[in-house]
Amino acid sequence: MKKNPFKFGSIVDGHYFTNRSEEIKKVKSILMTDNHLIIISPRRFGKTSLISKVMKETGRPVIFLDLQLITNTEDFASQLLKRVYRVYPFEKIKQIIKSFRIIPSISLNPMNNEVDISFQPVSSDSILIEDVLNLLERVSDKKKKLIVVFDEFQEIKNIKKEIDRQIRSTIQHHQNINYVFLGSQESLMRDIFEKKKSPFYHFGYLLPLDRIPHQEFLAYLAAGLKSAADKPEETAKEILEITKSHPYYTQQLAFNVWELLNNAGKSKNPVEESVDEIIMHHDMDYERLWNTINRTDMKILIGMSLSEFTPLSSEFSKKYFVGASSTIFSSLKRLTQNGLVIKTELGYEIDDPFFKRWVNKRRIR
Repeated sequence: MKKNPFKFGSIVDGHYFTNRSEEIKKVKSILMTDNHLIIISPRRFGKTSLISKVMKETGRPVIFLDLQLITNTEDFASQLLKRVYRVYPFEKIKQIIKSFRIIPSISLNPMNNEVDISFQPVSSDSILIEDVLNLLERVSDKKKKLIVVFDEFQEIKNIKKEIDRQIRSTIQHHQNINYVFLGSQESLMRDIFEKKKSPFYHFGYLLPLDRIPHQEFLAYLAAGLKSAADKPEETAKEILEITKSHPYYTQQLAFNVWELLNNAGKSKNPVEESVDEIIMHHDMDYERLWNTINRTDMKILIGMSLSEFTPLSSEFSKKYFVGASSTIFSSLKRLTQNGLVIKTELGYEIDDPFFKRWVNKRRIR
């Protein structure tokens, strides 16, 4: 039985990983120095897959923490320490923890054989942060330096006020660690790393991660579709026309096209049929999402689904939205922060091409 050559929805590696040769080279080069790295791109552009691939190739120890899932300072400290236990021997860590000013509660979970760690709430939580972060520095080997990855780092200020200053004041002294900061909200990430008043101002090398170049993606798709499509390159072009080379949605559509052709055989228009199938499958998800959006933002999304004009243009405003440009800009800012809209070199666009099609279909049915 043939195996579908495309993958989406989780970290991509091996033959599923699409090019990014220049980015891989750049990331490796930076992490070979004493510098830190900041990667910014919209969600599902492949930041985590890129870092995971580089980490695997370097063979260095890695600690990965998603800040979206952190609730408070104690949780930050305990989750970070829990990940240290996954990487380093218990005996090596135990002696250092004895010197902590606040000793955590540590137990073995028999259900998953993992260590459970918790800290009691304290008045001075900077102590927790300093002790745990400095433990990372102490366990790291100079010859095989630890890499610490903070994903969705723009969420740092939502954990607790001033925690960014506390973290920065501690890790600025570390010599044995490369820190990597991943973020999906460009404006917030740039505020953190490019504003002079920010504690993390110019703290590392900033690498914006763009879409995969069209020709590279085209070659990758055509090669994968060769076993299923009569005209793989034409089919690949149709896919990219819809997804605009968005890594996640391109893989998703290619996966569905391959499944359709491999299981159903001939199809007059496999790409459009696959798009319709994806929209139908996510119909209830899109409807629930739509019902969370306010009326102003709805108008903007409807206009963006029907028009090729940028939302900030006078043509767009006249035809689809009667209102002040400041109102449109505020709406776009909200939609961008919510991940529904992304900002590109050409302007703004709806992130999910299938959601865009769904809005369009609902308007004309």
